[in-house]
Amino acid sequence: MTQTTVKFQPVLDEIVATLRPQLGQGGTVASYIPALARVDARQFGIALRTCAGEEAGAGDCQTPFSIQSVSKLFTLTLAMQRMGDALWERIGREPSGNPFNSLVQLENEQGKPRNPFINAGAIAVADRLVSQAAASGGGSGNPKADILALMASLCGEPIGFDDEVAQSEADTGFRNIALANFMKSFGKIDNDVATVLDTYFHQCSLRMSCRQLARAAAFLCRDGAHPKDGEPEVTGERQTRRINALMLTCGTYDAAGDVAFSIGLPCKSGVGGGIVAVVPDTLTLCVWSPALDATGNSLLGMKALEMFVARTGLSVF
Repeated sequence: MTQTTVKFQPVLDEIVATLRPQLGQGGTVASYIPALARVDARQFGIALRTCAGEEAGAGDCQTPFSIQSVSKLFTLTLAMQRMGDALWERIGREPSGNPFNSLVQLENEQGKPRNPFINAGAIAVADRLVSQAAASGGGSGNPKADILALMASLCGEPIGFDDEVAQSEADTGFRNIALANFMKSFGKIDNDVATVLDTYFHQCSLRMSCRQLARAAAFLCRDGAHPKDGEPEVTGERQTRRINALMLTCGTYDAAGDVAFSIGLPCKSGVGGGIVAVVPDTLTLCVWSPALDATGNSLLGMKALEMFVARTGLSVF
């Protein structure tokens, strides 16, 4: 089934109608971040944007939520724009096979994170962004402002941080603090740890809706071309292919193999319940439901993606 034969809005409407009775019936919201523990689990949204700029959405697709680790996709993009292949000198590109906040693997590999989508890897990316901002490498001199500028450019509208979530993460993020200091002890973090973590906690607190995330990620289905025609490309075709590859192999924590098997799309998830998926040369899709499964991925979000690929036939395989 090709894009031209699929009417996407009815597909999204059917997915919402099918899954809505299951809201609140399984999974748990992320409780280790107090500001997220209060989120109502009985919410579900889905939205997509095609390469041609057509959009469709259903359910709570306009409701902003904390995108959490989905932000790692965009900070990686920013770092690749600024540094190119030099970024990989301190960050690997292999699946971890361990929980996203594991310390064990980091010690065994002397402070070099397995990939940019686990917490240690994203903190290392944040360190690079702090360094690049300090060097005024085309940015504002403020990494948090650079992240907001990128997101606003991709969405075509202002995007902001949820300061309560950022503070909540800073107050309770003891394992992330340990990861950053551990990497610092191996000489793999250049900047002040508190400054790096402030950038990391704020990127995770970005508030966006499914519609906004589907639009922001649209460059990944357009070989790096900006979601808005006429704007400079976001990433080159080669870089875009590599980001999608990392999403497929590393984007859903230690469930990436199962996601590739059951869904067959590059995905990046977050413990806020959001998941962004890419069908290269066709569309980007975002689902959101706050209740998570045992691997930290949205329970109904994963079901929705399986339903979407089953009904449309869209897959990278």
